[in-house]
Amino acid sequence: MSETVRMWLEIVFNVAYLLTIWWLVSAMARRRTTVAPGDRAAAGLVMWAFALLALGDTGHVGFRVLAYALGDLKIGANLLWRSASLVGLGALATAFTVTIFYVLMLAVWRVRFDRRYGWFEYLLFAVAVARGVLMLFPANEWERAIPPQPWSTYRNLPLMLLGLGVAFLILRDAREARDRTFLWIGMMILVSYACYIPVIFFVQRVPNIGMLMIPKTMAYLVIGFLAYRELWEFQKNKPPK
Repeated sequence: MSETVRMWLEIVFNVAYLLTIWWLVSAMARRRTTVAPGDRAAAGLVMWAFALLALGDTGHVGFRVLAYALGDLKIGANLLWRSASLVGLGALATAFTVTIFYVLMLAVWRVRFDRRYGWFEYLLFAVAVARGVLMLFPANEWERAIPPQPWSTYRNLPLMLLGLGVAFLILRDAREARDRTFLWIGMMILVSYACYIPVIFFVQRVPNIGMLMIPKTMAYLVIGFLAYRELWEFQKNKPPK
């Protein structure tokens, strides 16, 4: 695939994605009063999770589109008196919001399946905090358009543990409760990581592997629409007891 074709494919997808996810968040917000009482706690958490995801990705993919429009992915801006690429700033924004996304999805799991936090869940919270700390180190080099190794791995390992831990909890309890919607949500989290993990480890050597971020992002949209269909559209469904 030529660089020009790859660029335009990414631009078109990014714009379509941002329009779609913000429409979804606005639909969740507009219809929040119509959600069945038993689903309102889970629906509220899902709405905030996707609002944060949309906000972070507006910086991430939105800045990529802007950088392409300005002619160079390495084009920079000032952040706390330091030069940083627009793409790097966007990556920093989404790095924080996606971490909070999974913390909120952990809370969705607890509400949906009427569970209590135990040692494993508190370990996942600790992993989220550890990721936040790791992202503050200068060695992350957020001014770069392509994340450096080994710090890309260091900061993403906690995210992998967090997301896969949330997927495990959702899949385990959805299977027990025969909750098909959340079973699919758990599987979509796994799909997103199956696409994301190769990017973490190999994008520095094979830049085109970054195109796996497209199916990864589509998996998040599927999660959002599944949750919307279940909690907003089909009010007859109640959280499993």
